Amino acid sequence: MAFAEKLIAVRRAHHLTQEQLATKLFVTRQAVSRWERGEVIPGIDMMKLIAAVTGEPLSHLLEMPEHYCQSCGMILTPDDCGTDATGATTDHYCKWCYDHGKYAYDTTMEAMIEDCAPRLAQNTGMSLDEAATGALAHRAGKRGALRRRGAGALWQ
Repeated sequence: MAFAEKLIAVRRAHHLTQEQLATKLFVTRQAVSRWERGEVIPGIDMMKLIAAVTGEPLSHLLEMPEHYCQSCGMILTPDDCGTDATGATTDHYCKWCYDHGKYAYDTTMEAMIEDCAPRLAQNTGMSLDEAATGALAHRAGKRGALRRRGAGALWQ
């Protein structure tokens, strides 16, 4: 869905007219109308204000779905995706952890936690201690703050 369509959907979900949204954003109704017709796209500062006013995550307005590597916790972009055994990309793992259907991250559990816990904490809002403790709890077979689907070879 393009930004214009998302803006219309978000505005309507909040039961706002173009005029009401414009007032909240300190712009003219015509500006909102141009955005909704796809004639122009607002700058990043205005996008941030739209996200704040509507409560819609900026990543959704910008068509940036958040996918994380299930092994290291890094945010995945299309260029960072790993590949399965056939060479097809997978949005479950990054290319540094999973390449051609095999785990490529050769490390110890302690080194992996030290490397990955800061990214996991940053991406999920956990504290660094929670991210590291969750990984250790998961390794011990307990239900911790960190759950990984399909990354068993790295988290066992």
